[in-house]
Amino acid sequence: MSTPSKGDKEAAPTPEELREQVEHTRDELGMTVEALAAKADVKTQAKEKATEFKDQAAEKAVVVTDRIRETTAHAAQLVKDKTPDPVLDKAAHAAAQVRETATRAGHLAAERTPEPVRDKAGSAVTMAKGKRTPLLVAATAVVVLVLLRRSRRRR
Repeated sequence: MSTPSKGDKEAAPTPEELREQVEHTRDELGMTVEALAAKADVKTQAKEKATEFKDQAAEKAVVVTDRIRETTAHAAQLVKDKTPDPVLDKAAHAAAQVRETATRAGHLAAERTPEPVRDKAGSAVTMAKGKRTPLLVAATAVVVLVLLRRSRRRR
């Protein structure tokens, strides 16, 4: 600060103006200290980065999962579209025969299986029914992969 000369018409700042300047300087200093403290807090910065990466990974997982579902559905539709009708009819007929045979075998096995084993099997069936969707998705994915592999081998 320079001292005003006798020729200057501006008067020295009043005590109120000086108080305002001091208060303004204190506010700026406080904000500067807070900013420096935030930069120095490595632990908080690391947590924020980890949370940011975790969120990004979750978003990517959702996108990839959706893409896989779409691709699987598309591949299943392509296989169905490219499979001739006689083959589809034979497959449906074979599936019906397999169901009948499995039912007969199941009844026969149930008749000859001891009671404790039947109880355990019943609890396993109940658990599988509760998780039907993931099991069906996995089975569909396996079938699609097998069919794709076969088609690639033929080429």
